[in-house]
Amino acid sequence: MTPPKELPSPLPPAAARGRWWARRLLALFGWRVDIDLPPGPKSVIVVYPHTSNWDFAVGYLAKLACGMPLFWVGKHTLFRWPFAELLRRMGGIPVNRAEAAGFVGQLAEEFRRRPRLWLAIAPEGTRSRTDHWKSGFYRLALAAEVPVGLAFIDYPTRIVGLKTYLSLSGDEARDLESIRSAYAGKTGKHPEAASEIRFRT
Repeated sequence: MTPPKELPSPLPPAAARGRWWARRLLALFGWRVDIDLPPGPKSVIVVYPHTSNWDFAVGYLAKLACGMPLFWVGKHTLFRWPFAELLRRMGGIPVNRAEAAGFVGQLAEEFRRRPRLWLAIAPEGTRSRTDHWKSGFYRLALAAEVPVGLAFIDYPTRIVGLKTYLSLSGDEARDLESIRSAYAGKTGKHPEAASEIRFRT
């Protein structure tokens, strides 16, 4: 396992124990983690491909194993009693897409009010194949003026990785080509379900 080079602060005892168990569980199932931390205190981190329910379990163990304070987005309807507090402790941020501010507006506000936020988003929005990505992560990164990290869970090699960060140019065609290049050869649990890396036209 290649751990991140630096974390924002020492891990509390409970987190350190979780890190120990997560590393051993990943090793037991043949997974390893190769992650470089974001270059600054705020980043949008794309996770692709997302083709299986197992992605969350593997990805969350990788987060624990690295001691990485990574947050993720969930529908607000998931954050109800008795699971709301647990999901928040796991890094969940509820978003109500019906609100006037919308997905991008709500999360841009989160970036403005928090001194540090590394936020993971699955741009496919579903485990089923689609012919495009949702563009919310892209618009959010531009609005919040933060880099985009390109994380992957590659099942053939059993590597959870995060090695590439992009400063978006605002030229969608150019930026998407860079993203496609970074994800070349990365394969999900169900390769046929991976969505095309492009936005809806």
